[in-house]
Amino acid sequence: MVSQGMVSLTKSLCTMTPRIHLKNPNMMMHNLKTKSCNLRFRNLRVLCSTTKLSQWEPSPFIHASAEEASGIVLDKTANVFESIVSESSAKEEKVDSAKQQRMNSQVQVLKWPIWLLGPSVLLTSGMAPTLWLPLSSVFLGSNIVSLLSLIGLDCIFNLGATLFLLMADSCARPKDPSQSCNSKPPFSYKFWNMFSLITGFLVPTLLLFGSQSGLLASLQPQLPFLSSAVLLFPYFMLLAVQTLTEILTWHWQSPVWLVTPVVYEAYRILQLMRGLTLSSEVNAPVWVVHMLRGLVSGWVLILGMQLMRVAWFAGFASRTTTSQQPQSVASK
Repeated sequence: MVSQGMVSLTKSLCTMTPRIHLKNPNMMMHNLKTKSCNLRFRNLRVLCSTTKLSQWEPSPFIHASAEEASGIVLDKTANVFESIVSESSAKEEKVDSAKQQRMNSQVQVLKWPIWLLGPSVLLTSGMAPTLWLPLSSVFLGSNIVSLLSLIGLDCIFNLGATLFLLMADSCARPKDPSQSCNSKPPFSYKFWNMFSLITGFLVPTLLLFGSQSGLLASLQPQLPFLSSAVLLFPYFMLLAVQTLTEILTWHWQSPVWLVTPVVYEAYRILQLMRGLTLSSEVNAPVWVVHMLRGLVSGWVLILGMQLMRVAWFAGFASRTTTSQQPQSVASK
C-alpha cells in the first residue's frame, strides 16, 4: 500500500514537472523516509520555479497596485460626493433665488398703490384744509379756541406728512429686502438745513422780543401776546417738527432726507400766507405784516435752493452710476 501511494505521488509530480526517469524507485522511498520534509520543500521550490509565483509569497507589486487602486477609488468617491453636494447646493440656490424673485415681485406689486396713496394723503391732510376750509370756521378771534383750531390743522398736516415720508421711504428701499440701504447726506447739506431752520426761528423771535422790551423803537406798537401766538406759534411748532424729522431721517439713513425739507417748507409758505390773512383780523401792526412778508420771501428762496439741490443730487447719482459701470466691466 505504501509503494502504491508513493507511485501515485511520483506520477502526480511527473505530470506537474518535467519528466524525470528514476532508475531505482526503492532508493527514492528511502530518501523520502530519511530526509523527511526538507525534500518536500525543495521540490516545492523547484515546482515554484517552473510556475509564476506561489500564493504564500507576497508580491510588493500587488500591494502597491492595491494601494493605488484604493487611492483612486477614494478619489473617485470623494469626487462623486463633491459633485452630488455641489449639484444639491446649486439646486437649493436656484430654488431660493426663485422664491426670492417671487417675494420681490409680490412686494413690488404691493408698492404700486403707494405711489398714488402717498401724495393723496399729503394733499388731503395738508392742502385741502388750508385751501378749501373757510377760515372763518376756524378763526373766531384772538382767543384760545382759535389758537387750538389752527394748531389742530397743523397737527393734521404733520400726521399726513409723516405717513407720506414713510410711504416714500418704503418705495425708495431696494427690491431685495436683504440688501441694506444706507443713504447719508453730506455735511454741507446738514449744515445748510440747520442754519436755515435756526435763522427762521431767531428772526421773528428777536423781532418780537425787541418790540416787547422796547429795544427797537421802530417796532411799535406792540403786538399782544395772544395775537402773536395766533400768528406765529403754529409756525414755531412746524419748525420744531421739521427739525426732529430731519434729525431722525439722518440718524436712520433714510433715503427721504432729500424730500423732507421740501414737504415742510412748501406747507410753511401756505402757513405764512394764512398768517398774512389773519393779520388783518387781529389788527396787527405794519411791521408784523412786513415781517410775515419777509418770512414768506425767505422761505420761497430756501425752497428754490432745496429744489436745485434735488436736481444736483440726481445728476450726481447719474454720474456715479456711469463711473461705476466701466470699473465693473474692467474687473470682469
